[in-house]
Amino acid sequence: MKQAPYAELTPDRMLDALASVGLRPDGRLLGLNSYENRVYQAWMEEGPPLVAKFYRPARWSDSQIAEEHSFALELAEREIPVVAPLVIDGRTLHGFDGFSFAVYPRRGGRPPELEDPRVLEWIGRFLGRIHAVGAARAFRDRPALSIQSHGTEPREWLLASKLVPADVLEAWKAATALALDGVRLCYERAGAVKAIRLHGDCHSGNVLWTDEGPHFVDLDDGRSGPAVQDLWMLLSGDRAAMTGQLADVLAGYEQFHDFDPRELALVEALRTLRLLHNSAWIARRWDDPAFPAAFPWFGTQRYWQDRILEMREQIAAMDEPALAA
Repeated sequence: MKQAPYAELTPDRMLDALASVGLRPDGRLLGLNSYENRVYQAWMEEGPPLVAKFYRPARWSDSQIAEEHSFALELAEREIPVVAPLVIDGRTLHGFDGFSFAVYPRRGGRPPELEDPRVLEWIGRFLGRIHAVGAARAFRDRPALSIQSHGTEPREWLLASKLVPADVLEAWKAATALALDGVRLCYERAGAVKAIRLHGDCHSGNVLWTDEGPHFVDLDDGRSGPAVQDLWMLLSGDRAAMTGQLADVLAGYEQFHDFDPRELALVEALRTLRLLHNSAWIARRWDDPAFPAAFPWFGTQRYWQDRILEMREQIAAMDEPALAA
């Protein structure tokens, strides 16, 4: 049986890892919500608690993690509210007993009220500033978000895995193939849009709100891609609702960075890619006990039937005209 990726990451090992970089935890650890990595709040003998993030083995190379950290520090230096890793002994990435880890200041907050236009505009202002920095230069080692990385390859992997039940396989194959055709058409309509450094996973759970405004956490999915990737996850509801939300976000965004309206042709295409990628992501992580516990319905016939319906809905959505800026 394949060993779970974090089987050796015991509480004692985590505390020893923190001690190895000169920190003095008092023994208390609190697990924070994270599936891909293991993230813990650790109380210190002196000073405020810190957050330790232990990276999933073999997901990113050290150079790719270093680029994430460098981007976060670059943003923080410009007083953009991104939670960046602490520099300890001149480094942000550390190793201990086969695990790579980083340490962050603890930053609390609550989910943003995305139904409030002022909140959307405020978030938009900071996203504009993030993208102004992100557009200044490119990632060298971190990959780009593409149809291949988030659509074609996950689909092929799922087909090879034989996880899709035989009685719905043909329907799933047809729906996902048509959906990817729709994604390609959306990219053709958008044309040659610019790829910039992105947050990459800018949903409401990664934007924490305080009385001073938002701050952004978890750049772990940072990649190169179109700017709209960091905008579309803030939009929800019917077309009229999303049009209004987009206007609020862009009202803040365009104070600091130009937005190419051609990218709006990619909104539903990017949603489709995320949905397809998500199924393969869960399947690939099934040896991690956190995943069966969090997604007990995964792999059932009902699960795949719902994914077929989801793809069909996305095919229809991609046939609709793009949102208007």
